[in-house]
Amino acid sequence: MIERGKFITVEGIDGAGKSTHIGFIGDFLAARGRQVVASREPGGTPLGEKLRELLLHEKMHLETEALLMFASRREHMAQVIEPHLAAGTWVLSDRFTDASFAYQSGGRGLDRTRLEALEAWVHPHLQPDLTLLFDVPLEVARERLDATRTLDKFEREQGEFFARCRAEYLRRAAQFPERFVVVDSTRSIEATRQTISEALETLL
Repeated sequence: MIERGKFITVEGIDGAGKSTHIGFIGDFLAARGRQVVASREPGGTPLGEKLRELLLHEKMHLETEALLMFASRREHMAQVIEPHLAAGTWVLSDRFTDASFAYQSGGRGLDRTRLEALEAWVHPHLQPDLTLLFDVPLEVARERLDATRTLDKFEREQGEFFARCRAEYLRRAAQFPERFVVVDSTRSIEATRQTISEALETLL
């Protein structure tokens, strides 16, 4: 019997610092003998990457946006997450369903029950083993974004939008404390990675 791999997700509002640490997480696990595949949402598959371009750059109805997010996620589940976990590989995903609750429900105001129904349909029996939620004040997130790159349609949203996203992320973390670790990403890289390492050790 092959031992099932672990599923780790990395979450946070844009500018929270996720990207700075994803490579570290993969290297940390690989150094401890785990096979790791890193992926992202929306995206992670050829179809998902096409949907990502639409989702990040095209205007669309809110419900269309949510449905396309979950369509990309279903493909991601079928092509990447489920097969690798079954083979014993650890899967590290930059965003998963918590992001839909944060952005489409918290940020955009979509009725949460609609996302719960989609979640129950697309992955009824799978939740992350660990979710690292990188949390920073809004002004820190905006400063980081403005200094780094051309912004997509989500990143161009106003502060109130991200305040609602952040609040929904923290609500989810309080609802599911058994899998969430909230990481204070305002600290130094070294201090932040110490918290990450301690969380990862709990799975090893």
